[in-house]
Amino acid sequence: MTQQQTQQRRNFLQQTAGAAAATGLLSLWPRAFAQGSTEPATGRAMGQLSMTEMSRRLAAGSLSSSQLVEEALAAIQNPAGEGARTFIRVHADSARATAARLDAERKSGRPAASPIAGIPISLKDLFDEAGVTTLGGSMVLAGQPPAVRDALVVERLRRAGAIVIGRSNTVEFAYTGLGINPHYGTPKNVYDRATGRIPGGSTSGGAISVADGMAAGAIGTDTGGSLRIPAALNGLVGFKPTQRRIPLDGVMPLSTSFDSAGPMAWTVEDCALLDAVLAAELQRPLRVLPMRGLRFAVPKTFFQDELSPPVAAAFASALAKLSAAGAAVTELPMTEFAKAPAINPRGMITAAEAFTWHREIIKTGAAKYDPRVLARIKTGETITAPDYLQLQALRRQFIRSINTAAIGYDAMLMPTTPDIAPPIAEVLKDDDTYYRINARMLRNPSVVNLFDGCALSVPCHDAGTAPVGLMLASIGNTDHRLLAVGAAVEAVVAPRRALVSS
Repeated sequence: MTQQQTQQRRNFLQQTAGAAAATGLLSLWPRAFAQGSTEPATGRAMGQLSMTEMSRRLAAGSLSSSQLVEEALAAIQNPAGEGARTFIRVHADSARATAARLDAERKSGRPAASPIAGIPISLKDLFDEAGVTTLGGSMVLAGQPPAVRDALVVERLRRAGAIVIGRSNTVEFAYTGLGINPHYGTPKNVYDRATGRIPGGSTSGGAISVADGMAAGAIGTDTGGSLRIPAALNGLVGFKPTQRRIPLDGVMPLSTSFDSAGPMAWTVEDCALLDAVLAAELQRPLRVLPMRGLRFAVPKTFFQDELSPPVAAAFASALAKLSAAGAAVTELPMTEFAKAPAINPRGMITAAEAFTWHREIIKTGAAKYDPRVLARIKTGETITAPDYLQLQALRRQFIRSINTAAIGYDAMLMPTTPDIAPPIAEVLKDDDTYYRINARMLRNPSVVNLFDGCALSVPCHDAGTAPVGLMLASIGNTDHRLLAVGAAVEAVVAPRRALVSS
């Protein structure tokens, strides 16, 4: 994106967001990234309070939805912030109107529809909203007819009272783990803003919207780590649920075999609140399990290969903390994971399914694609039906083998990514570097999509250092147990923040 384009988008966002209202809340911004970084442009409640605490204060009348919306919009339009690269579209008018309506209903004594009612969230630009064209972070779909109805999960969010503050930026068509978008710009990682590091992808805008106080939570997708990678690189929690729990009706597909939708937020508890809405489940208090008695498997195969020193140190420290807290942490060979690269070699299943969806668009619009994304999609053109079916059969065998290997453990532990966030300039140096770093970022989290499991990324770095994620992975349909385990792990390994939570 050129400087002129960036300024044009910033001007647009300033016009749509407007001026922020004064709030009077004390600033509680945690200085977790103070070393070598620029503090994110946050509001005074947004980015400081957990969604759980926001919900309590909204119910008590000490906080209003309108206040939250104005703080979010102020952070978006801050000229020193990342709003112009974080959002593709801002819903300022509808957000304000919804907030005013919910505030009036609360004052009249009407109970909130859910714990997330009146709280601003961001929506990845893959989810349909009635009257809006879903662009998928691209230019090629500009001018296409708008969606006629909301995606099913968006309907559920609105019924729950969530306020969609805007559509967050994404890697074009969600097809890399880096967060680079040449069309709408690349938002900078929350850490080391002076250098300008990748946000991680593909839910890049979602991560920065939460980290910078533009939204309290983010809804994104995860095909090979697209929620967990940006969460890990920005010190957030990202949750990839079991695929079949969250409907994908009205969500732009990348790979139908691996796509899933889920939340990103500051805490495991907040992710659980959002997950219950997405899955249309009853809201229940998150059960935090005692650490003593929990059993964790640490696969020695595959996931710990060639870790960068900061990640290796943070991972080892997290395991030691969990052991000291009473958990049984056992390193195991788990050689079944050695087969992972052969299940989806060079992303063949993903590419075949992506090319099927893009085939007609490419015929006339190839020049409007990000060339690196287009190259990945087009690798699916030559994959034969027998090859595709054989890989799917291998995947079914892989799922069975991992389900067996994981029996008896509350979760498997591994680094979410093998590296901290590299500088944007390094990633864009040349195609070989771009694809090499992308493969590194996707390596660990994509395996969970392969065995059809669920996973959390929880921050485990020391405060003031580059963010590192600890991934807790489990087999399919163990989501509620994993969230309870994740909350216990978070309390032990996450860096201390001034963030207010339960």
